Formats: sequence, structure tokens, C-alpha cells
Amino acid sequence: MTGIATRATRAVASSEGRRRRLNGGGPRAGTVIAFLIPFFLPFVLFYLVPVGYALWQSVRVVRRTGGQYGTSYTTFGGFEQYAEVFQNSEFWASIGRIGLFGVVQVPVMLFVALIMALLLDTPLLRLKSFFRITAFMPYAVPGVIAAIMWSYLYSPQLSPIVDLLKGIGLEPDFLGPGAVLWSAANVSTWLWTGYNMLIMYAALQSIPQELYEAAKIDGASNWTIAWRIKVPIIAPSIVLTTVFSIIGTLQLYAEPAVLRQISSNISSTFTPNMLAYAVASGNNYQQAAAISVVIAVITFVLSFGFMRLTSKKAGL
Repeated sequence: MTGIATRATRAVASSEGRRRRLNGGGPRAGTVIAFLIPFFLPFVLFYLVPVGYALWQSVRVVRRTGGQYGTSYTTFGGFEQYAEVFQNSEFWASIGRIGLFGVVQVPVMLFVALIMALLLDTPLLRLKSFFRITAFMPYAVPGVIAAIMWSYLYSPQLSPIVDLLKGIGLEPDFLGPGAVLWSAANVSTWLWTGYNMLIMYAALQSIPQELYEAAKIDGASNWTIAWRIKVPIIAPSIVLTTVFSIIGTLQLYAEPAVLRQISSNISSTFTPNMLAYAVASGNNYQQAAAISVVIAVITFVLSFGFMRLTSKKAGL
């Protein structure tokens, strides 16, 4: 029997070798390129080219000949635009504002998402599909539409929530100078909690049920299983959602831009992205490009730094 199995194995290997020789020893270069083009072409056109153009614009400056009303021309300026960005007090104010936003909003959002994912994963919960879809539905709403919806709930003239709170003696001002940042944070939390919950819930579904059974045999409660087994195992997913949230925080634009239409406490430079848009609207595309590059670098440093920090703590 061993000899028969050996001869069969050799025959299969020989047949495979002949087939590879007929096919040229592997996949042809043309086939590989044909499969890669649908990815690389849009990647180059809509990612690398815009990034390269922004970098090029950020090192250009506009000069004038013959005084303020002379002929303008664009020339290479080195890091002049970046120097102006770093000297811009409005830029640092927007960075500080968005930093405060992220320090508070991101942990709250991810904690709520984690609790929701753990509740969906518990065997005691009924109607899981209903609650999963309900929690994820806000993510399907475009950010601008969500901000418009919430602006009605924040408006003192239109909001039923404001009327209800006034009825019990409270005078909320969701669009006031001390609350408008957190009103925007609430919109972001409502939008993205379900998305982060789904990532964590998918990670929970990949945990072998044998681990839970063994823990229950050892006398572990559902609370202990959740915090001592589930949370440590899905830690990579929590790190991933945190990185996504850091990136999204520094890209914040739609929520404050919409709320600005009904609140005078949001300026055109409220967030770094709004500042870049305002500068570009003034036809200063070179400085707007420099602001965008600085935002991208800060985003990379924070995201990469967080990943390195968490990987060191995990011993990776």
C-alpha cells in the first residue's frame, strides 16, 4: 500500500510539473498586471497624484512685481508656507480645539461601542439582529444629513428637547460658546458608535466558544468572561477603531460646518480642515495645501505613535 501511495504521489507531482511548464512556470506577467490595474489606476489617479500635487503646491509662493497691484507670479518658496502655518495662531487654536474634542469624544464613543458589542455577544440578549441593525443605522446616514437633523434638535426655536428641558426649569444652550463643541461631538458619536461596535462585535464572533465553556466550568461569571477574556482578545480591534477615530477626529469638518449656519460660536477656522477650506476660499491655495500637509503629518504621527505605544504594552 505504501508503494502504491508513493507512485500515485509521484504521478500527481509529475503531472503538476508538466502543467506548470506548459503555463510558463507560473502566472504570466500580463495576467498579473491585468488584475492589478483596477486597483492601482484609481489609487494613482485619486490618491498619489492629489497628494503629490498638494506637496508641490505647499512649497510654492505667490510673488508680485511692481507693488501690491503688480503682476503676480508663482515661484518656489521652500518652507515659507509652512513657516506661516506654524506662526498662525488660528491654526494652533483649531488644533487645540480638535485635540480637546478627541481626548473626550473618542474614549466615550469607543467605550459605548464596546459595551454595545459585549451586550450583543451575550447569550442573554434577545432580538440581536434588531438591535444590531438599529445600532448600525446611524452610520448609513451621511454626516451632513445627520448634522442637519441634530441642528433642529439643538435650535432653541425648533427643538422639542429644549422645550422639554425648559418645562422642568432648565435653560440649555446647546449652541452656546461652552457647549457647541460637545454638540458637534454628540453628532459624531451618534454617527460612528455603531460602526465601531460592528468591528468589535465581528471580533467577538471569532472567539472560540470553548474558551467560554472552560471559563464557566472554572466558575467564571458573565462579567468576568466579558472583561477578563473577551476584551483582552479583541484588543487589536479596539486599537484599530481607536486609530480610525484619531484619523476621523483630525478630519472633522461636516458637523461644525453645518452647525455654523445656526450658531455664531463656530468660526470659519473652528477646526483645521475648516481653516484649510477658508484659506483656499481666499485663493491662497498654496498655504491651504501646506495646512493640509501639516494635518496629514500630525494624523500620521498620532496614529503611528498610538499603535507603537499599544504594541509595546502588549509586548509585540
